[in-house]
Parts: sequence; structure tokens; C-alpha cells
Amino acid sequence: QVQLVESGGGLVQPGGSLTLSCKVSGSLTYMGKMAWHRQAPGKQRELVAHITTGGKTNYATSVQGRFTISRDDAQSTVTLQMHSLNPNYSAFYYCHSNILTDNGATGYWGQGTQITVGS
Repeated sequence: QVQLVESGGGLVQPGGSLTLSCKVSGSLTYMGKMAWHRQAPGKQRELVAHITTGGKTNYATSVQGRFTISRDDAQSTVTLQMHSLNPNYSAFYYCHSNILTDNGATGYWGQGTQITVGS
């Protein structure tokens, strides 16, 4: 069974930085595109950034220049470095990956990690 587990969330002051990590474990054959999404209270979940298997990245306009997504396929991890955080970035952040297993290709979500930007 495939699992995605996020870590690195917490409370950070405005202007501060955080790094989120997502570890993929289980019986997987191949990790496809990996992404970070976020959901603030009362709002829909939205894409923050994604990275393809070839390393091509795409970012939401609101985080361009502040966030960097990267992946390490050998470690089955995807990382999101976040800088210059402001209270608008407070949300639950979720890792997502398209993963191929013996049962086929499926999208998997992590359980989420909360980020609160405030003093």
C-alpha cells in the first residue's frame, strides 16, 4: 500500500521560511508528477507547485519566486522550500503524486501538514 507522509509544517513568523517534505513509501513501481497543494479554511484546495519526472516545474502565480519544489526519486521524496511567507500562506499543505503500482496508476494524497504564518 502506498503512503505519502508530509512533514515540516508549523508556526512561522511573517517573512520567515519553512521547508516541507513528503516521503512516499510502499510497493510502488514508478512515481510520476509530484505536487503540493494547499487548502485554507473556507477555501478550495489549490495547486501550489508541481514537478514532472523530468524536473520541469510549475508554480501558482502567488508563490512564484518565493517557493521552490524539488524531488529526489532515489529517496522517494518531494520537497517544497518556502521563503518570505506571509499570513495569506497559512493553510494545510498536501502532497500529491501520480504513482504506478502493480494495480495500475493512481493519484495519492498525503494527510496534510499545517502551516500558520503569524506572530
